[in-house]
Amino acid sequence: MACPHIAVRLRHLRRLLAAGSLTTLAAVHSTRPSPPLNPTSVPRRRHPPILPARRLYSVHAVLPTHLQDERFAALSDRIYNAVTETAADSSEGTEAALDLLAAELTTPLVADVLHRLRYEEKLAFRFFVWASHQDGYDHEPATYNDVIDILSSTRYKARQFGVLCDVLDHMKRHRTRSVPVEDLLAILRAYTEKHLGHLRKLAKKRRVRMRTPPETDALNVLLDGFCKCGMVREAEVVFSRVKRKLLGNAETYSILFFGWCRARDPKKAMKVLEEMNQMKYTPENFTYNAAIDSFCSAGLISEARELFEFMRTEGSTISSPTAKTYSIMIVALAKAGKMDDCFELISDMRKCGCMPDVSTYKDLIEGMCLVGKLDAAYCVLEEMAKAGFPPDIVTYNCFMKVLCSLQRADDVLELWERMIERHCEPSVHTYNMLMVMFFEMGEPDRAIDIWIEMDKRGCHRTVDTYETMIDGLFESGRTEDATALLDEVINSGMKLSYKKFDDIMLRLSAVGNLGMIHQLSEHMRRFYNVAMSRRFSITQKKKSIGLGRK
Repeated sequence: MACPHIAVRLRHLRRLLAAGSLTTLAAVHSTRPSPPLNPTSVPRRRHPPILPARRLYSVHAVLPTHLQDERFAALSDRIYNAVTETAADSSEGTEAALDLLAAELTTPLVADVLHRLRYEEKLAFRFFVWASHQDGYDHEPATYNDVIDILSSTRYKARQFGVLCDVLDHMKRHRTRSVPVEDLLAILRAYTEKHLGHLRKLAKKRRVRMRTPPETDALNVLLDGFCKCGMVREAEVVFSRVKRKLLGNAETYSILFFGWCRARDPKKAMKVLEEMNQMKYTPENFTYNAAIDSFCSAGLISEARELFEFMRTEGSTISSPTAKTYSIMIVALAKAGKMDDCFELISDMRKCGCMPDVSTYKDLIEGMCLVGKLDAAYCVLEEMAKAGFPPDIVTYNCFMKVLCSLQRADDVLELWERMIERHCEPSVHTYNMLMVMFFEMGEPDRAIDIWIEMDKRGCHRTVDTYETMIDGLFESGRTEDATALLDEVINSGMKLSYKKFDDIMLRLSAVGNLGMIHQLSEHMRRFYNVAMSRRFSITQKKKSIGLGRK
C-alpha cells in the first residue's frame, strides 16, 4: 500500500524540478522581457535597491554609504578643524591652513564641510571661496544653493549678506567664477531699488544732499559682508574694480579701514585712512576709537599710539581725540606697564580740556595693580580725590579685587586701613573677597577673623557670605564648624543657591553626616521642586560632557 504513495510523490517532485529548471533557463537566456498579456496594461517597473544614505545639508547632494569610509570622515574633520582653528585670523590664515592639507575636493566633501559650518556663516563662506579657487574642482549649483541658504538663514543674516547672495546666485546661473563690472552694477542697482530705497527717501526728507549714486549703499553692504568674514583683501579687490564707475563715500572707506584694523594690519589701515583724507572724507570719532581699541586688544600698542597721534595732528574737529579715546589709550598703556606714558597722556588730556572720568581712573588703577605698580595706583587714588572724584567703596573694591587675585595679603590689609582712615566703610563684597583669599592661601583662622570683624563693624551677612564660609570650612577640613553654620542657615530660613546646595550635599555624603543631609533636604524642599532639580542635574551633565570632549 505504501508503493503507490511513493510513486505519486516522486512524480510530483520531478514536475517541480522540471518547472524550476525551465524558469532558470528562461531567466538566463532571455534577452528581452515577454510582452504583457493585456496590451492596455502598464508593465510593472523594477526599481533599483535603495542604498542607505546620510542626508547632508544640501537637498541635492546625498552621500552614499560606500563613500562614508574612514578616509572621507578623517579628511572632513581635518578641513573643519583647520577652518575653525583659524576663525580669529583673517582669510589669509584660513587659506594657508587649508593649503597645507593638500586635500582633493569633491562635491560631497564640500557639502559635508558646509553642513558642519552651517551655523558659522562667516567661516562657511571663507571655506566656500577657498574651495572655488582649487584646481580640478568647480562648485555645483547645489553647492551654491547651500552657501546661499547659510548666508540667508535668518532675517539678520539676510540683511548683512543680501547683496552677496545675489552675486552668488548670478555666478551659479552663469557658471562663472567672477562677475563682470556691468553685471555687478546691475545687481547693486536692483538690490538698492528693492531693499535700500528708504535711505534715499529719508535723506531727501531731511534735505541732505547725497553726492554718491544710490548703488553706493548696496556696495557698502557688499563690502561690509566681505569684511565681517575677515576677507578684507577681497573687499578691496571689488572696490577697486567698480571705483571708476561707482564712487564710494565716507562709509565705504570706514568699512575698509575698520576691516583692516580687525585683521590686525595697521599699515594697510593707515593707507586707507590717508586715501580717505585725500578724498576729503572725514572719519568719525567712533571709527578711530574702534580701531585704537582693536589695536590695543591685539597687543599692538605702538600702532595704536601712532593712530592716536594721527588723530591729534591730522584729525578734524569731529575726529579729534575725546575723553573716551584718551581712556582707551591710558588703560592700554597701564596694562603694558608704561606708567610714564600714562601720566603724560593724563596731563595732555587736561590741556585739551578733557577731564578723566571715574571709569578711566578705575581702569587705570586696575591696570597698574596687574603689573605690580601699587605706589602708582595709590598716587592715582590721590589724583582722583584732587580731581573731585573721592574714591568710594566701588573704587576700593576694584583695587582690592586685583590684590586678592594676586594673594598679596599685606597690601590688601594696608588698603583696608586706608579705607577705614578715609571713613569708607567696607561692603559685604569686600569681606567676601578677603575670606576667599585667605581660604585659598590656606589660612582659615584669618578668614574666621574677617567673619568676626563683620559682627564688630555691624555688617549684615548675606547668603553669599554663608556659602563662602561654609565652602571654605569644608575645604579646610573643619567639618564641625561648617555643620554649625549650616544649622544657622536652616534656623534663619535662608535659601541657598542650588549649585551650592548640591556641592554641600556631596560634602556631607563624603563625611557620612546623614542627619544633616536629612535636615538640609527638608529645609530646601520649601524652595525647590523636583522639576527644577532635574533640569539642573541635566544641565550640569551636559556641561561635564562638553568639557570632557574638549
